[in-house]
Amino acid sequence: MESVGPVVGIANCLGTPVCKYLQYHRKLNDYVRNFKRIGDELNCKMEDIELQLKAELLRPLGKIPKKGVENWLKAVKEMIREAQVVENKVSNGDISVVLATGSWLMKRLEMKKFLDNAPNASEGLAMDGPSAGLPLPTSELVGEEAVRNEIWACLMLEEVSKIGVWGMGGVGKTTIMKHIHNDLLKEQRFERVIWVTISKEFNVMKVQDNIASALEAKEYLDKEEDKLRRAAILSEMLKNAGKNVLILDDVWDKVSLEEVGIPEPSGGNGCKLVLTTRSEHVCKYMGCKVIKVRPLSEEETLILFLNKVGPNIVQSPTIMPTLKLVVKECAGLPLTIIVVAGTMKGEYNPRIWKNALKDLKERIGKWKEWKLR
Repeated sequence: MESVGPVVGIANCLGTPVCKYLQYHRKLNDYVRNFKRIGDELNCKMEDIELQLKAELLRPLGKIPKKGVENWLKAVKEMIREAQVVENKVSNGDISVVLATGSWLMKRLEMKKFLDNAPNASEGLAMDGPSAGLPLPTSELVGEEAVRNEIWACLMLEEVSKIGVWGMGGVGKTTIMKHIHNDLLKEQRFERVIWVTISKEFNVMKVQDNIASALEAKEYLDKEEDKLRRAAILSEMLKNAGKNVLILDDVWDKVSLEEVGIPEPSGGNGCKLVLTTRSEHVCKYMGCKVIKVRPLSEEETLILFLNKVGPNIVQSPTIMPTLKLVVKECAGLPLTIIVVAGTMKGEYNPRIWKNALKDLKERIGKWKEWKLR
């Protein structure tokens, strides 16, 4: 009992400073807890907003985030990052940020303000985006109106869901479909018009990425590497895109729609699939309504060639006989006609025209030999 007296005396002497220290420590803990609580609430609110925004952007596709929502999310992410720096310092025993009471309180008030001014989810976080698609650059159609009209008519028929446009390389399949793509955008009969180039080196994941990019939703595939899961995600995207026309250009071999993630087009969903290919077999295998694009007639070929090479050439009697032979070698293929005519534009030397004819024949001969291998 005798030893208690000195201890009590010491306690009495230190009582006020100890009490002040304990009060300060409790206040400090309260600051930290409140700061962390508001930070956690803000982080939860941000995650909720991001999840709802993601859902709105997928139903239906074609939506874009409201500008205010984008700005809020960007600012909140920066605020949360700064708050985390403060929390880490306190956790490591650095209380200088807390001792700077004004700075600490200001940061907490800013977070509270962001929390109070969060976007109202009930009013929607997304809005309608751009139109069904962007027009594609293309050249004029010459003598291809009949087949263009046939393709268009099939697109307007409910019972036709898949169309295969086939013909030899350079015959104008892509040009025709570009015109139809642009006309579909003008008519606004479909919610989306999607153009994807396939090419000879077919790659499922690349095709998936290209379709998702056309839907402005590629980020939903970027983190997924499994082809099956990517196909499932893409399938949902296309279903949510509503009535759409998917144009697959330059298809070299049969494509498994299921493997890529393309829902089967039908009268029920109102969707259409159009593919361009050099192979009639591909069209038939994929169950398409088959439409053949034929070369231009001799008259149409000459008109297109003269239009591209320039009118003054017509007035040269020494060139016209060779020119007509060059036109004949072009075999009614618009792409060949445009390239050759562009090369010879403004050329008035008959010898150069004869050399061009010889060179063209040799090139075509080699191409025919390659085709027979």
